[in-house]
Amino acid sequence: MCSLTCTSIQILEEHVDLHLEENSFLEGGNMRDLELAQQLQTEEDERQKSEEEKQEREEFKKLQRQYGLDNSGGYKQQFLKNMEREVNRGRMQPFDYHKRKADMMESLAFGVDDGKTKTSGIIEALCKYYQNENKDVRRVWLSAGVDHFHSSLGDRGWGCGYRNFQMLLSSLLQNSLYNDCLRGRRGSREEAETGHLTQTSRRDTAAIPSIPKIQSMIEDAWREGFDPHGASHFNNRLHGSKAWIGACEIYSLLTSLRIKCQIIDFHKPTGPTGTHPRLFEWVLHYYSADNGSGAKVVCASKPPIYLQHEGHSRTIVGIEEKKNKTLCLLLFDPGCPSQEMQKLLEKNSDGTSLRLLRKYLGSLKEKQYQIVAVDGVLTLEEKAVSISENSFCLRKFKRICISSLMCVYGFMVIFF
Repeated sequence: MCSLTCTSIQILEEHVDLHLEENSFLEGGNMRDLELAQQLQTEEDERQKSEEEKQEREEFKKLQRQYGLDNSGGYKQQFLKNMEREVNRGRMQPFDYHKRKADMMESLAFGVDDGKTKTSGIIEALCKYYQNENKDVRRVWLSAGVDHFHSSLGDRGWGCGYRNFQMLLSSLLQNSLYNDCLRGRRGSREEAETGHLTQTSRRDTAAIPSIPKIQSMIEDAWREGFDPHGASHFNNRLHGSKAWIGACEIYSLLTSLRIKCQIIDFHKPTGPTGTHPRLFEWVLHYYSADNGSGAKVVCASKPPIYLQHEGHSRTIVGIEEKKNKTLCLLLFDPGCPSQEMQKLLEKNSDGTSLRLLRKYLGSLKEKQYQIVAVDGVLTLEEKAVSISENSFCLRKFKRICISSLMCVYGFMVIFF
């Protein structure tokens, strides 16, 4: 409120005009201040958003590199790069480099694993050992025969899923039920495509495929319609990459080969301190269900089990029941070199090397585990049904081999 007293109407009008001009200036200044503040806030929001997007891109690229999805090459490129590194460090002679390169190229050309990381006869050696072992094992169940495969220069750091598939396949090919199915499919497909059996088929009908060949086989399964969600996250391509695979890919590949199987998801711990006793109980039931005899050592006819957890996978080849009733899984780990695994083949073994295989309840404390278990063969009609089912429903299953990079869903899942 202005207290000035004006002596004339003219002076009053001039004074009022001054007040109006002052108010107009103040209001204009406030508006400019508000606009400036809004502009600064907008610029800060855009800067922060840009930094977050940059950080997300860098994190995504880091995860792509970690999980082999960065287009940096695959098995062949890594094999050659690591051999060159060995030569430069004086750990490999040039002659050996060229010899191993030629062997690798031949293996890739035929699509067959060269067998240089394979160890055979371990299950048979374990069976003999347990027959004479009387310390603390009450009973033991062993899978059907299975070869151990470990990672090589070409797949070290990312090939565990492929190596475990090779282990599982080595067991299936020793069983007439599965061998006839696998060999029959391979021959009929190759004859349809080429008019005759390929060199690989003529050379060895029970050959274990190389890792690049397995990648191509998974791509074939995707093209048949298996796991379209998973395929899309890999851009429908594995061959020539170092992409990690997990339970979904193993299931899709086995089913495309007409092998009946299921994924069992132990999605949270069921025991104290983050343990998974239900996983152990399930494995015990799997191996013991069809073996009612009271024999101490049961060499079952069932194939081994594919076991997946975050960042790694292994193969379950048996389970021990101790005299105190505790259970212990027997695992083949593709990270264990053949030099160590061959110690299990030594005669008069005292069992010390079993530490390579034994995993007690307290040793498996990952948040989540998934297993793929084989249970017979599929007819062509059943295979067709499985394609339509897995592409339509049962999408409650998170892929855990690369879940920090992508979350997709699976099929044929039992939750525990």
